[in-house]
Amino acid sequence: MLNNLFHLDENHTTVKTELFAGLTTFLTMAYIIFVNPDILAVAGMDKNAVFVATCIAAAAGTLIMGVYANYPIALAPGMGLNAFFAFAVVKGMGVSWQIALAAVFCSGVLFLALSVLPIRAWIINSIPRSQKLAIAAGIGLFLGFIGLKSAGIVADHPATFVTVGKLTSAPVLLAFLGLIIMIALDYRKITGSIIIGILLVAVAGFLLGVSPAPSGIMSAPPSIAPTFLALDFGGLFQLGATTIMIIVLSFLLVDLFDTAGTLIGVAHQAKMLDEKGNLPRLGPALVADSSATIIGALVGTSSTTSYIESASGVRAGGRTGLTAVATAGLFVLALFFAPLATAIPAYATAPAIVFVACIMAHGLADLDWEDVTEYAPGVITALSMPLTFSIATGIGLGFISYVAIKLVCGRIGDISAAMWLIAAIFVLYFATV
Repeated sequence: MLNNLFHLDENHTTVKTELFAGLTTFLTMAYIIFVNPDILAVAGMDKNAVFVATCIAAAAGTLIMGVYANYPIALAPGMGLNAFFAFAVVKGMGVSWQIALAAVFCSGVLFLALSVLPIRAWIINSIPRSQKLAIAAGIGLFLGFIGLKSAGIVADHPATFVTVGKLTSAPVLLAFLGLIIMIALDYRKITGSIIIGILLVAVAGFLLGVSPAPSGIMSAPPSIAPTFLALDFGGLFQLGATTIMIIVLSFLLVDLFDTAGTLIGVAHQAKMLDEKGNLPRLGPALVADSSATIIGALVGTSSTTSYIESASGVRAGGRTGLTAVATAGLFVLALFFAPLATAIPAYATAPAIVFVACIMAHGLADLDWEDVTEYAPGVITALSMPLTFSIATGIGLGFISYVAIKLVCGRIGDISAAMWLIAAIFVLYFATV
């Protein structure tokens, strides 16, 4: 039955190999069940409920990816998207998290519509490569700033905006130790380097009395009621058309490009791309991703997306959706570890955020540094995100600068219709805020 459903023989793999690959993928991305509740708690959301929502969204999206698209790719609430949700939309724009969930749901519905229509390829191909790279790198820098802030390494200052925190404090020292541990384990190719680092730092903090130890390790899953179906569409539609468009469009663009890049990257490593470098069954994979975002919004978490950590499962031999199904099952089991997950302190998850930021920032190296009309808008995009504390603002300033620079340099042919349209929307938005 499994062979018929997942085509194991055709992909030269076995049930044992696929299950081990699923475990490997889970261990490399399980940090999200600790980090996501911490980030969304900043928006005022209940940590216990977000923990449950994170596990449910990850399990549902990964299961759909495995069964419907038959790819060894796991999904979970996206890093960067959760930061945009909490810091840019809720804290920055002053809207409630219920309204932000409604915006995530709308972006998921739009993503689903694009996934089943030929327009998806037009949109993905219309955004210049330099901006795709810059968006990913900029989100990494944004995450890095948040991670350093959570660790206490940077703090606010009335004159210089930011300054150094108290570096000799126990939380800062433990966070720095955690980052070093994660990097060292990753260098030595130790599976689960991030989650190992989080747990070691948390245990050290418990033993030193820096933070209270959990009341237990396992329990029945906590209630999801505080976030379940809490979406506020009425509040969303009162924000004004331009603001709604910017919020939803930002969620959509980041999710779309992140998903497309992850799918291509993992598929390339698994040698699943066709002779033209395209991904077979792209439509079903995007449907799985967009469906996960919709489900995640309904249960109470930010946009759910494909995880590049799935590449670890591919390296372990995963080649089919059975790998994803195994990972989904482990996210279901994770529901019973709520006492541990919700007791993890911010200084233990902060180094994970910084380490993920380091990984994401590599996109800047791939910019065309011989063409100023490509790298200059890219750098503007990447720098604007952390310095304005807004992913949406970074995308907007980057797209506007790309169009303006290409225009004055006489390279109007490089500007796609989609870039003209999105830049115009952001100009309208900035003129009204």
